[in-house]
Formats: sequence, structure tokens, C-alpha cells
Amino acid sequence: MQQLSRRHTENIKKTKNKIYSDLDAAIQILKETATAKFVESVELHANLNIDPKYADQQLRTTVTLPHGIGKQVKIAVLTNDENFDEATAAGADIIGNDELIENITKGNIDFDLLIATPNMMPKLAKLGRVLGPKGLMPSPKSGTVSSTLTTTLNDFKKGKFEYKADKTGIVHVTIGKINFTESQLIENLQALYNSIEKNRPSGVKGKYFKSLFICTTMGPSIKLDLNSFV
Repeated sequence: MQQLSRRHTENIKKTKNKIYSDLDAAIQILKETATAKFVESVELHANLNIDPKYADQQLRTTVTLPHGIGKQVKIAVLTNDENFDEATAAGADIIGNDELIENITKGNIDFDLLIATPNMMPKLAKLGRVLGPKGLMPSPKSGTVSSTLTTTLNDFKKGKFEYKADKTGIVHVTIGKINFTESQLIENLQALYNSIEKNRPSGVKGKYFKSLFICTTMGPSIKLDLNSFV
């Protein structure tokens, strides 16, 4: 059996069997236990009382966190020629139409997000098998099918992103980097919690949140008291 490092053992002692009702204290412990030699991401894991196999218990939506997540997103725009100038001015990293579709077909996916104008969607249908598994298929629900490119690009450049519950009803989301200030992490955490709460599926009966944890990439889980958000 592999022996735990002293660093990891000490971190576990700080968090094991503890529930934090004060977000300031939780974030302070989060920072104390982020002892890796790189800038770790900060994650939220929310276990929800939903069964996503039912249509009225699915959670999939978008959110813009106040301080972003500390990652520059490379955005591709699929549109017709007359929108190229607008997309360029709004900060798109890759712009194209048929040529871009051809590159995607060949597996050349050099972007983190794909935005498409509605008129291009029929051409994208054949790329579902390529883009779908990677979570890159544009959809109106996620805001990535849009005829207002400037507004849409500005929103996603500011940090807007899509999240959803997995098949077991758990939401896994990055909410920032450990080098964010404590107040920035708390504000991002609260914004995401409010978004999950606001988008509560209509089919949920009774208690919505089962449990809520935060952690860093290499750090231990920190359990939060759900009442700390009330």
C-alpha cells in the first residue's frame, strides 16, 4: 500500500469529519491545504437530489462568475462571411464557415468553445459525433447559438460558461484559482450556489442539495454547511 505523504496527511487532519459553516474559515483552510508546487484550481462539487434520467430533473445552464475562473478561453465562431468583421472585432480567436467545418471533421479542434450563428446549424448537424462527446456542440440552451455575436462573445470572454449535473446528479465546476483572493473565491462560490439554486429543476421533490464540497486540484475535500448560504 502506498504511504501518504506528510503533507497530505497533515491536510487530511485539518478537514476530516469537519463541516464548515463559515465560508471565510472554509476558504482559509482551502488555501492552507493548497500546498502543491503549481497554481491549483478550486473546484465545487454539489451532490443534488435529482435523477437526470427524468427530463424534469435535469440541470444544465450557464453562469458568469464575478471574477471568472482564471482561464483564458479560446473561442471559435462558425458563421457566414458577412459576420467575420463583427466576430473579429468582438475578440473571436478563430472564425470560419465551410473551411472550419472541414477542419473539425478532420479532428482539428483547436478551441475551447464553439459559437455558431443559427444559419450554420444545419451544416453542423453532421459534426454531432465529433463535437458532442467533447461538450463543444453549440446549442441555444447554452447560449452558443446566437445571432448577436458581439454580445455573446463579450459574455463568454468575461467568463460565462455552461455547467450541468452528471448522470448521478452531481455538479462538478471549477470556480477559480487558489491565487484568487479569499473574497474573490467566496463571491464566485456564492454566485455559483445561487445559480444552481435558481435553476432548480421542476421535478425536484423536497430537499434539493444533499451535500456541498470545495477542494483544490490536489487538496482534500472541505465540506460546507448548506446553511452558510442562507
